[in-house]
Amino acid sequence: MKKTLNEVVKDRIMILDGAMGTMIQQYALTEEDFRGYRYRKTPGLMKGNNDMLNITRPDVVSDIHRKYLEAGADIITTNTFSSQRISQADYHLEEAAREMALAGARLARKAADEFATDERPRFVAGSVGPTNKTCSMSPDVSNPAAREIDYLTLYDVYLEQIEALVEGGADIILIETVFDTLNAKAAIDATMEAERRSGKTLPIMLSITVSDLAGRTLSGQTLEAVLASVSSYPLFSIGLNCSFGAPQMKPFLKELARKSPYYISAYPNAGLPNSMGEYDETAESMAPQMQEYVDEGLVNIIGGCCGTTEKFIAEYAKIVEGKQPHTPQPKSQTMWLSGLELLDVTPDIRFVNVGERCNVAGSRKFLRLINEKNYDEAVSIARKQVADGALVIDINMDDGLLDAREEMRTFLNIIASEPDIAKVPVMIDSSKWDVITAGLQCVQGKAIVNSISLKEGEEVFLSHARDVMRYGAAVVVMCFDEKGQATTYERRIEIAERAYRLLTEKVGMNPLDIIFDPNVLAIATGMSEHDNYALDFIRATEWIRTNLPGAHISGGVSNLSFSFRGNNYIREAMHAVFLYHAIGKGMDFGIVNPATKVAYGDIPADQLEILEDVVLNRRPDASERLVELAEKIKLQQEALKNGAATGAATATAAEPEWRKADVAERLSTALVKGVADYMEDDLQEALTVYPKAVDIIEGPLMAGMNKVGELFGCGKMFLPQVVKTARTMKKAVAILQPYIEADKKEGTTTAGKVLMATVKGDVHDIGKNIVDVVMSCNNYEVIDLGVMVPAEQIVKKAVAENVDMIGLSGLITPSLEEMVNVATEMERAGLDLPIMVGGATTSEMHVALKIAPVYSGIVVWVKDAAQNPLVAQRLMNAADRKKFKAELDERYARLRKEYAAHQQKLSSLDEARKNKLNLFE
Repeated sequence: MKKTLNEVVKDRIMILDGAMGTMIQQYALTEEDFRGYRYRKTPGLMKGNNDMLNITRPDVVSDIHRKYLEAGADIITTNTFSSQRISQADYHLEEAAREMALAGARLARKAADEFATDERPRFVAGSVGPTNKTCSMSPDVSNPAAREIDYLTLYDVYLEQIEALVEGGADIILIETVFDTLNAKAAIDATMEAERRSGKTLPIMLSITVSDLAGRTLSGQTLEAVLASVSSYPLFSIGLNCSFGAPQMKPFLKELARKSPYYISAYPNAGLPNSMGEYDETAESMAPQMQEYVDEGLVNIIGGCCGTTEKFIAEYAKIVEGKQPHTPQPKSQTMWLSGLELLDVTPDIRFVNVGERCNVAGSRKFLRLINEKNYDEAVSIARKQVADGALVIDINMDDGLLDAREEMRTFLNIIASEPDIAKVPVMIDSSKWDVITAGLQCVQGKAIVNSISLKEGEEVFLSHARDVMRYGAAVVVMCFDEKGQATTYERRIEIAERAYRLLTEKVGMNPLDIIFDPNVLAIATGMSEHDNYALDFIRATEWIRTNLPGAHISGGVSNLSFSFRGNNYIREAMHAVFLYHAIGKGMDFGIVNPATKVAYGDIPADQLEILEDVVLNRRPDASERLVELAEKIKLQQEALKNGAATGAATATAAEPEWRKADVAERLSTALVKGVADYMEDDLQEALTVYPKAVDIIEGPLMAGMNKVGELFGCGKMFLPQVVKTARTMKKAVAILQPYIEADKKEGTTTAGKVLMATVKGDVHDIGKNIVDVVMSCNNYEVIDLGVMVPAEQIVKKAVAENVDMIGLSGLITPSLEEMVNVATEMERAGLDLPIMVGGATTSEMHVALKIAPVYSGIVVWVKDAAQNPLVAQRLMNAADRKKFKAELDERYARLRKEYAAHQQKLSSLDEARKNKLNLFE
């Protein structure tokens, strides 16, 4: 019996064929060969339209297929890269596009069948190119909202091509040379529709092309973001082709192999083109480069792109014999969202702040700007939300006087050209389903739909859910059903459970892509039936996270304090208290103002008691007491406002209580609160107290940053507030910088050269920036590579700059794995530079267990920035460095031994259950 594609790919590394265009150039073809008798009257030059040869010179195309099959190809690709109406419009051959695709598939099918055996089947991959247009970028520099083509047009074109490929006998659909993920989504969507219509299983191979050494597509996405964008689809493989030769492609291929739950394909060009646009690599010179992919277990399918021929494929067939294929990674256990960059919703994030200001229903200013078509200023609102810490941007255009569908498309297209906004995912928010689908057709990343519900019954609910999956999005599910909105704990969990079962069992949605909104409703309204709304939300949150595995929780937090509109302090304080308790029970998304000023830890104890009484419904008079507090605060604010012009005495009295502390305490508190208003004056005072400017950084400023870390870790500060503290710290350092430079002694040589980087996958740099300042102040030359730095770039820069040591920083858990990867790459490169590791999630135990064993040089965990110069001093002293390494080796060995002993003491889960305490025996 003939083996299936899945059976073959599990057993061995498969060989894909090489370039079609390169092979065609070897045949002495004329314009007439491309034109053929039937198309003699078609205007324009046809030579170069290689797909036309499927009709006019099928003998040439068949001969090329046979050469690749004889060389050892398991999969041959159809000569149909441009066999769709959009590309063929350049040749006035739109009507011939389907015929090209059908003929191309039939030629490849016939050739494959000639060589196939039961033991060695040969497969046909229908080649689907990206077209020469993009859905994500504007062709007009003066109009960022303009598009040459839209999603639905592209979908229709692809569907015609793919159905022809399937009819012609293609086994696989190969969507290749992807430079815009939105184009690729349209092709995947069309493939799934063709699969439904034909009743055939169509494995989808997706092959990306990156446009530069930063590893981004032409439309700006990182490879991690692309993976997130397509994570909802049933892909067979994902990989890379074109753009680069094998060595340049390798780091990006490794990135895919580390993250992807799919099989991995790679078919690079025959090196980089020379000055004449030709390829210099030969089959013999390139085979060893490809063998690195094979030997390192990176690939399941290899082949060739531009410049490769059957000779390359014959060499590749030799190097895969007896070699183990790549093992795909398990599917992510965390939610993946993306804009231009990945948002991996790990537990470390704790809370995803969804910016609320780009909502015409909630912001009068935004509504006015959209009405006035003042998109520049409207875009600035989105930009500010991201700068203030929003991890997702909510966009809503629902207004009776707006064409919501058109405004949604326009705004999404405009912000797609703003990298500082487009880097984050969007939440497409509307009560009109056609507005939501119009928005999804504009987004290349993985967006969130807000929202679907059961209020119109199961049939509509399931239809909307299938649309969400069609466009590769996640979804907010409101706790509504046919009976109405859930307001009690019991109704919230009843609806959530029903929706969860429908989505996971009938639609096949990944539970991680489901976000429940159990309805944040107004409390302290004066109506007793509303008093339990917040508490019931919090209880429902805990139940959903416990009983509906994978699901997330969100809510529109501003609804909670609707009764107190006009009193911003009370509203923000209510939100802070609610979020503190809700996040503690599992709420991990929320639509809030990222610029909020009140944190849970800021609220005075007497006020906190009143607020928690209201939120948690702890006493019957809680609402009345909060109203009294609100009135009292309002009177105080009015008094301060009215007295602002009465002189210095009043101004002094208006200062916050913390301003009465000494300068060190004031500086620390300013950092914690993210308040830079007094920074200049406080630092000038501190310079008269501390001997050197660096002492201020290592003293009160470091104390403030440590407090921020502590509050963030226990949930009393959230990411937007941490971002504010970072900006405050940067301002402080900028003020002190001239004094730091003056403190340095002129003419002294550098104490050493340090390369620093936040590792790939991590964008946090607060701690690293502090280390940079501290090390610089101690006369070290610091080279800061920034954030999201790949291992290969770190190694390359370390060698080029001849540095003395490397500092790796990371805040989130995935950074730990990436640090191991950096150490592995350094070992492979033959480096023995000391590595200093720091960041919130790092630990000495992790260094001992994971990093030190893969690296022969020194790896040392540094607890905080103040310790870095002390560690560096030991590393720069040759005699002390040797002693230091021996100490570390001994300590790490002891830690590993203690860890192993501790693990042996732990029983397995099954054993623990067998030994459980039975109170009734």
